[in-house]
Amino acid sequence: MTKLYSYTCPLDANIVDAFCLLQKGFTDQFVYYLKDAPVRFMGLGRCIALPNLEGIECELEGESREEPIFFSFNRFDAENPSPSDELFAAFPRLRFMLPEVVLIENEKGSFLQVNSLSTVYAGRVERFKKQALQAPPRVRKTISYTLEPDSRSAWKEAVTKALAAIREERVRKVVLSRRQRLVADAPFSSKDLLVNLIDGSAQGTVLLYRYADVFFCGCTPELLVRKQGNEVESMCLAGTCPTGSSEEERERNANALLHDGKNRAEHDYVVQFIRDVFGRTCYSVDVPRVPGVLPLTHVQHLYTPAKACMLEGMDLPTMANNLHPTPAVAGTPVGESRMLIRQIESYNRGFFAGACGYVNGAGNGEFSVALRTGVFDGEIGWVYAGCGIVEGSVAEDEYDEIGLKLKTILSAFEGEN
Repeated sequence: MTKLYSYTCPLDANIVDAFCLLQKGFTDQFVYYLKDAPVRFMGLGRCIALPNLEGIECELEGESREEPIFFSFNRFDAENPSPSDELFAAFPRLRFMLPEVVLIENEKGSFLQVNSLSTVYAGRVERFKKQALQAPPRVRKTISYTLEPDSRSAWKEAVTKALAAIREERVRKVVLSRRQRLVADAPFSSKDLLVNLIDGSAQGTVLLYRYADVFFCGCTPELLVRKQGNEVESMCLAGTCPTGSSEEERERNANALLHDGKNRAEHDYVVQFIRDVFGRTCYSVDVPRVPGVLPLTHVQHLYTPAKACMLEGMDLPTMANNLHPTPAVAGTPVGESRMLIRQIESYNRGFFAGACGYVNGAGNGEFSVALRTGVFDGEIGWVYAGCGIVEGSVAEDEYDEIGLKLKTILSAFEGEN
C-alpha cells in the first residue's frame, strides 16, 4: 500500500503563465494539454514514480479535492533492440509519475495541486499560489534552426522493402517513419517550444516530458483512448492529404480523400482493429461505418470516432495497452508490422508514436498517440513523423507527406509574426 497526500485549491491565474514562472525550479516537467477543451494538466517535479497504480491510497486535502494526476509517457516499442537517438536514450524507464505540483484546468475552473508522501505543508501551497498569481504574461520566441536533410534514396529503399513484404503477404500495411536532426542557432528551452505549441497554429493535444536536460514535446491530433467512468472513446485516424491553400482546395482534397481507395483501405485497417478491441473488452460499441475528415493546419485525415462502455474489471492502462500500437502507427497485422519496422528502420522510435497521457486517482484519464513530436536538449534535437505504406504507395509521395507532417513540430520554433 502506497499512501499519498494531495492538496488542491482554486487558482485565479492562467495556468500556462503560472507554469512558465514556476518551471524554473523543477527539472522534471509533464504536460498534457488539449487545445480545444479544458482538459489541461501541467506538472512540475516528481513526487513519486510507480510501476503500476495498484494499492494506491490517496488522502484528498484542500477545498477543491481534485484527484491526483499520474502522467505516463511510453515508448512505441520499448523492446526494440535498435539504438534510439542520444536524447531518447537519456530518459529513464518509468511508468506512472506523480508530480509535486500540478496546474489543472478543467470544466470547473483552474486549480493548484500539491502532492506529497506526507501531509502537505500549507505554507508550501501558499508559496506556490502566490508565485502563480504574480506570473507575467508569457512571451513567444522565434528560434532559428537548421534541419539536416535525410536521405531520399534511403527512404526509397525502406519503402521498397515494405512493398516487398506486402507483396509476400507478410503484412497488408506497415507504417514507416523518418527522423531529421535539428540544430538551433541559439539555445532554447522547453518553455519556449511549449508556449509556441500552445499559442501557435498546431492543432490537437500538446505533450511535454522533460527529464533533466532533455525534453520530448509535440502536438498530436490522435486520441488513443479516453475514459470517464465506464465510458471510453477512441478514434481511427489514418489516410492523409494536404489541406491546400484555400477552403475550396481543402474541400476538394477532402472529397478526393474520402473516395480514394488506397487511403480508405489504410483507414479501414485501423477501424477494424479498434472495433475488434472494443468488441473483446467493451459493450454498447459504436463505430460508424463511414469515415469523416479531420482538417488540421497542414494536412487532413480520414477520421472515425469510436465509443463504448468498458466491461467490469477493465481499467484505463489495460485498455491503452490493448489498443497500442494501432495499425495507424504500426501497420496490420500489428505484431508482424512491428517486427518489420524493427528490420527496416535503423533506430528505436523512443516516445515517438508511443502512448502518452495521464490517469487520475479515480482511474479516469486519457492517452494520445505521440505524433508530430521531437526530442531536444536546448541546442539540438530530432524531429519525427511517419506514414502508412500499403500496396500502391509511391515513395516520393510518402516522403513529401511526412514533410507536411513535420511542419507541426517545427511550428514549435515559430514565435509571433
